[in-house]
Amino acid sequence: MKRRTFIKGSMASAALAVAAGAGLLKPTRVLAADWPEAALSADQVDAAMQAAFGSGDVTDSGDVQIKAPLQAENGAVVPIQVTTSVKADKIAIISEKNPIPMVTVLDAGDGAGGLYSIRIKMGETSPVHCVVSSGGKLLRATQEIKVTVGGCGG
Repeated sequence: MKRRTFIKGSMASAALAVAAGAGLLKPTRVLAADWPEAALSADQVDAAMQAAFGSGDVTDSGDVQIKAPLQAENGAVVPIQVTTSVKADKIAIISEKNPIPMVTVLDAGDGAGGLYSIRIKMGETSPVHCVVSSGGKLLRATQEIKVTVGGCGG
């Protein structure tokens, strides 16, 4: 490393540290949503649905598709892909037999649509539900995923 490059980098870092310490770099807007603690700590599917969406009335729909392996080689890393043709307010993934069934809740904002992809951890073979909230309705796609190697349970 050249001496000049090192000195420039050090000066820039020091200036940022001073600005942050003086409060000049305060965020003006926080972009993260509230943590849905009740939904992500519920140990029953119905309680998690009630906490996440305020209702448990779900309709199976062709507007929501789930793409996942029929048999996961490793329960610690199971790829799930949700696609929807409707405007989504929230998207949730639920694995019924996990110790905490609500795996993830995505607050999509003002009617986002399209695609959500994630890798989840599963303890055992279980039905996996992808629930999309759209205009006050809850739409669902379900697929059973067989787990061959341990995940949540070891």
